[in-house]
Amino acid sequence: MKLTHTVLVLAISTLLLTACADTDDKNTDLLKGDQTSGIGDASTSGLNGDSSLNGSEMGGSGSGYGANGGYGDGAASLGPEFSDPSNPLSKRTIYFMLDSFQIQQDFVPVIAAHAQYLLANPSQHITLEGHGDERGSREYNVALGEQRAKSVASILKIQGVSESQIGVVSYGEEKPAAMGSDEAAWELNRRVEINYQGK
Repeated sequence: MKLTHTVLVLAISTLLLTACADTDDKNTDLLKGDQTSGIGDASTSGLNGDSSLNGSEMGGSGSGYGANGGYGDGAASLGPEFSDPSNPLSKRTIYFMLDSFQIQQDFVPVIAAHAQYLLANPSQHITLEGHGDERGSREYNVALGEQRAKSVASILKIQGVSESQIGVVSYGEEKPAAMGSDEAAWELNRRVEINYQGK
């Protein structure tokens, strides 16, 4: 599967719109009309009846790998706001639609909260880990995971976070949050995890 992608960036307050498509027809659709209208819209992300997850539904404090979320990252040394479920900083997983690296509207406030924290703590570093579900080739999923992580990084940078505070890595389908070959597992695996590295 050949991946072609178009990145559309529009900064309105804390909003960045990024969209992905894997065919020329989808790229044409992405370039038509108002660039802000496609956030979380299945018509711009190549979906076929795919449901979406949002920050409030998932409430994810990190990945499915550990009790504290993440891969043993520096979150344990972070403040109490990271364990308060009512604080957007407690959400460190950003979910994506099928074949998309477009940030959904529900996750913009979560990313904005992390941007504000990073701005206030310039010695803090994060790694954005991009992931995909098992469908598609390994190469495709690694590329898509990287684009997902870069989409989150772009929003953080637009809001003033230093590039030196952000690392990007893609695991593609190699580190699933949920095992299984059904939509419920695939939804949990299409994600970017924000992992704090400590100060």
